[in-house]
Amino acid sequence: MELARCCRERFSSSWAALAETFDVNEADMASFLEYAAIFLSNIGNYYGSGDQKFWPEMHKKSLKAIALASDRATALFSSIARSMFSPQPSSLGYPTEQTQSAYYPGEVPISLDEVAYVSQTMEGHGIHPENTRIRKIHEEDQIIFEVLQASVETADSVKVLNVRDPKGSIRIVKGDHSEELERICAHLRSAAQYAANPRQKKVLEQYHQSFRTGDLEIYKESQKTWIRDTAPSVENIFGFVEPYRDPFGSRAEFEGVVAIANREETAVLTTLVEQSSNIMKQLPWTEGFSENDGKGPFEKALFEAPDFSSIHALAYCSSIVFGGINLPNYNDIRQEHGFKNVIIANRMSAESNEADPSPFVHTSEAAMFQKHRYHAYYIWVVLHELLGHDTGRMMTEEHGKFSFDVEHPPRNPLTEAPISSWYRQGQTWTGVFGDLATTVDECRAELVGAYLMDNLELLALFGYTSHSEIKAQDLTYNIYVQLGVDGLRGLQNFNVHSGKWGQAHSRAHFAMLKCLLQDGDGFMTVHCNSEANEIKVSVDRSRIQANGKAALRGMLLRLHMYRCTADVKNCRQYYEDLSKVDGHYLEWRRVVLAQKQPEWVFVQANTFLDGEEVYLKEYEATPEGLIQSWSEREI
Repeated sequence: MELARCCRERFSSSWAALAETFDVNEADMASFLEYAAIFLSNIGNYYGSGDQKFWPEMHKKSLKAIALASDRATALFSSIARSMFSPQPSSLGYPTEQTQSAYYPGEVPISLDEVAYVSQTMEGHGIHPENTRIRKIHEEDQIIFEVLQASVETADSVKVLNVRDPKGSIRIVKGDHSEELERICAHLRSAAQYAANPRQKKVLEQYHQSFRTGDLEIYKESQKTWIRDTAPSVENIFGFVEPYRDPFGSRAEFEGVVAIANREETAVLTTLVEQSSNIMKQLPWTEGFSENDGKGPFEKALFEAPDFSSIHALAYCSSIVFGGINLPNYNDIRQEHGFKNVIIANRMSAESNEADPSPFVHTSEAAMFQKHRYHAYYIWVVLHELLGHDTGRMMTEEHGKFSFDVEHPPRNPLTEAPISSWYRQGQTWTGVFGDLATTVDECRAELVGAYLMDNLELLALFGYTSHSEIKAQDLTYNIYVQLGVDGLRGLQNFNVHSGKWGQAHSRAHFAMLKCLLQDGDGFMTVHCNSEANEIKVSVDRSRIQANGKAALRGMLLRLHMYRCTADVKNCRQYYEDLSKVDGHYLEWRRVVLAQKQPEWVFVQANTFLDGEEVYLKEYEATPEGLIQSWSEREI
């Protein structure tokens, strides 16, 4: 951003003039601009999808020369040059020589067991983890864990937990990211003046209070208010929301979204919501049960219809721009107050880009696959958000009360015997399943969406029938090819050295591919030509119903039942085996990496006030345009 400022003020926004002044060749300048655009789009130098490091593909001396544009740029370059150009740590994870995580900063490495100890202690004191980081230090031969809590406010004294515990004492230190949150709060105060109704104003005020104090109970109250603000013309999402980048799976990334609703697209989604209860009865865990209106004991008695909107993002600041969002992530709020689903329509439209064909589809099918891709992908994401994340009933025990008949436990369709496990007092889905929770949850949601993609009545809601230009059967076929494509692409986010997956969705997609190959009786095949560095997926259209859907059914039923009954032992054994990358899958990974395509970056518009008028400024779809859009946001 400092270089962008210099370019604007000293060189009339001409990067070429800046390069010429400091004798930097055109290729190195182009590489720098591309790196800067990717960096800004991923909010850092690790890809949001995959958590793998990237660095400038240019001569270090050229970047050093560019940095001479200002004293501040020179100082910044000197402080980061070594780590910027170093290939290590190559990925995100618990701090080692090969991995790093900003959630666990400091010179003293912290272990998984220590993170678990601090997290459990925080939970015991009612402190939520989403807006915290943990720093381990040694102080007078004692181990101290500093829990850095994001807030504008700082404190002269710190709150100390577990003073005498031999594992180490824990301090709560407020004021992490104080400067950044102060700026956010200032803008929230300004935005509150333009809220459309008292409820929206209250949401913004609760955001402000939570960010200022660091109190996530206030943030949870904001989510309850936000849920009740149904069908707004302008939608927003702010806060420490998604935990995908935390290797422990609980500390969250701050994100912000402002979007405009599309009434016509939302009307179709509303029709789907109204029919959801009937569609749910087609899911495999309802089979063979007559109780609960045919949905069985492992599904909610009443499906609380959520607010489901199609929105177009005006600004989306996060390391990943998702096509669909289901919030809030707090299960107690979801069960007692509900939730919202949104589809980011202008993000979804990128799937239809004909200039971006998949290298894993046979050439003879590539054009048709790309033609149908957006249409199939859109419905898949809709089903993922609505019925993937919003179905299922946990078997729980709270204060001696059970959510099921403990004297006559329901039959587990996996074993045909009564269930033998459930969530005990104080246990939660994320607490029991730990590092598996996020990826299993995403995998289950993806499976629900794919499993329902042959439902002709459902597809007709979106205008796809046997007589439409794009036929319903074509979308069913396309989604199974997409499952193969996504499974192969997911391999690029597996770290061979650490044996870890860099992204929850990628692990889920590979596990689904492996399931279809192992249990689909040959309906799907993958052909790998190592010499040519080519790998293609094929699907036998005539066997989708008999073999493909049957394979998905088995996997979906397993994950659902493991989740409902807190059966983490069997889930871990099944899922870790299914997502294991070894043998010929390692060669597939090598070929996939050889075919790797450039990561998408999204150029976003800005709004400006001219007196009382708001005007929209858009930018060229180039690295320079993307950098300019960030610079003019005064980041």
